[in-house]
Amino acid sequence: MDRRRTQKRLYSGGFVAAGVALIAFATVTFGGATQTADAGPPDDAVLDWNLHAIDALINASGAPTPGAGQTPPVSVLHLAMVQGAVYDAVNMIDRGHEPYNAGLPMAPTTASKAAAVATAAHHVLVGVVIVPPLSPAIVDRLDNLYADSLEAATTQDGASAVAQGVAAGAAAATAMLEERDDDGRYGTFTFAVGAGDGEWRPTPPGFANDPFAWVARVEPFVLKSTSQFRTKGPHALNTGIYKKEYEEVRDFGGNGTTTQTLRTSEQTALAQFYTANPVEMFNRTFRVIAEDQDLTLVEEARLFAMLNLAGADALINCWDDKAHWSFWRPVTAIQDGDDDDWTPLVVTPPYPDHPSGYNCVTSALMHSGAAYFDHKNMQFSVTRLGTPNVTRDYNRFTDVIQDTIDARVYLGIHFRAADVQGAGIGRDVARWLEKHYFKPAR
Repeated sequence: MDRRRTQKRLYSGGFVAAGVALIAFATVTFGGATQTADAGPPDDAVLDWNLHAIDALINASGAPTPGAGQTPPVSVLHLAMVQGAVYDAVNMIDRGHEPYNAGLPMAPTTASKAAAVATAAHHVLVGVVIVPPLSPAIVDRLDNLYADSLEAATTQDGASAVAQGVAAGAAAATAMLEERDDDGRYGTFTFAVGAGDGEWRPTPPGFANDPFAWVARVEPFVLKSTSQFRTKGPHALNTGIYKKEYEEVRDFGGNGTTTQTLRTSEQTALAQFYTANPVEMFNRTFRVIAEDQDLTLVEEARLFAMLNLAGADALINCWDDKAHWSFWRPVTAIQDGDDDDWTPLVVTPPYPDHPSGYNCVTSALMHSGAAYFDHKNMQFSVTRLGTPNVTRDYNRFTDVIQDTIDARVYLGIHFRAADVQGAGIGRDVARWLEKHYFKPAR
């Protein structure tokens, strides 16, 4: 395998999020190299189409590789659909594990797995109903990438095997689209607005109410309900632990200019690192890990299905929990109490504090990755794209979670309990998935 080509493929594509979509998780915009439409080696199909899906769903319309600009809670739902279908398509041929969608027929073992991957991913991306729909330019790009993938697969596997793989991928995509039809996406639910102490209300400067609050009412992929893992909730306002967490975010979460802060330069660097879009950043991280661990296409299909189905359900459960507790943000509490002009390091997202969405999805992805690799310690890096790129090195997946917990406090946008309990949701979703899904075939 050409490592230079692989690294270009793993890191290419711009992913600028705009407007409210940006505020939802990431507060810094990024650009990247223009994505070319040539296909990678067929054995890299899972990694290629994970990147193509992220480019299409997450990149902003004005990025070098234009996309739909979906927020993390919205994009991960559609990415889970893509990766679930890819897994089923490959598993129909490999037959090594239980399917995600039951009832799919077995495909010939001679079928092209690369063609199955490309077909499943492409057909879900162009077939799923999203609002607004993918632009004609994005669909054209996906069509061209699909044609290139099939051409490369035909060269490697032959026309007959590709036809069999296409049939498997199409069946898996159809099953996923039918399974997720009328699943609650793009509903009318909104977060309630309160006025009393502890009650969430829109925050400055935009005073917006999350237009994607409907994520709280989406049918989960693997959980039994949207509230399966209800958190203990925020601390009562009259408790010592709430006072301690209030003072922590007040003292360490200020912007450092108009609002003083005790945050060190190292803590500021950590906080700013974890403003990057977690769905894009951690899928990219696991693409590199998959390469470094020499995973096969079959193994990659299962890994990325585990990651993104867990991530999707963690955020569904998280948004349900936000609606349930409807707890105020630090900026509201502090401006109502100590300092009318207190300003956090970054703009506060437009939805309730508890629990932290960033930690829900980060924890789900990291615990799912740990489960896939049998909970072994592993050296890996997380890179935040920018000018220049910034990289943090880790030896355990769970160490990332501790960093994101601290980072959201240092950003001034969460009380610590929201971060810790959000990470708990992600952990519990990953454990549930590990116990009940993607088991070896009997």
